[in-house]
Amino acid sequence: MKNIVILISGRGSNMEALIAARDAGQLPVNIAAVISNRPDAKGLETASQAGIATRCLDHKAYAGREAFDAALAECIDAFAPDLVVLAGFMRILTADFVRHYEGRLFNIHPSLLPSFPGLHTHQRALDEGVRIHGCTVHFVTAELDHGPVVIQAAVPVLDGDDEDSLSARVLRQEHRIYPQAVRWFAEGRLRLENGRVRVSGEMAESAALVVPELR
Repeated sequence: MKNIVILISGRGSNMEALIAARDAGQLPVNIAAVISNRPDAKGLETASQAGIATRCLDHKAYAGREAFDAALAECIDAFAPDLVVLAGFMRILTADFVRHYEGRLFNIHPSLLPSFPGLHTHQRALDEGVRIHGCTVHFVTAELDHGPVVIQAAVPVLDGDDEDSLSARVLRQEHRIYPQAVRWFAEGRLRLENGRVRVSGEMAESAALVVPELR
């Protein structure tokens, strides 16, 4: 069984989705630890209540990004993870950190990458007038919000949408696809070829999901 470590900065709703999938027998992994860069992250309490080891490294206590990332990597490696999962971890990671976990570092981003990298994705999608929006699980590379795509989910942008309604619709799909991506990794179904992800097995056709959800 694969070991995973989850990094959060706040409530960790995607972390909650992973825990729920594990508890339901749908995610064959051991969640070895949840680590936050914020002492007040509510997700730490949730993880602890689920019987998961927690750690907090306050980034403000370190001289700079490099020093924090080095300490973070040391903390992560103590749990011997096969995969590190960013679940609302609001830090830009250094290139050295990313290289250390190359091929075993996931992120979920609230847009259909490569569209709308960075922050405020839902409002930007509304401002641009796109009709389809969504979320992406990808392997992390040194370039922010880029890297080989594992799975995406798309939702319609409705005429009456505002940032909150669109965000909520996308978040429901994040909770759906992140456990799926981690499961594929745990089952050895993912391989990287020339910067692209190949998914093997019976669920390979679901690697791109279009979800015509109207709620």
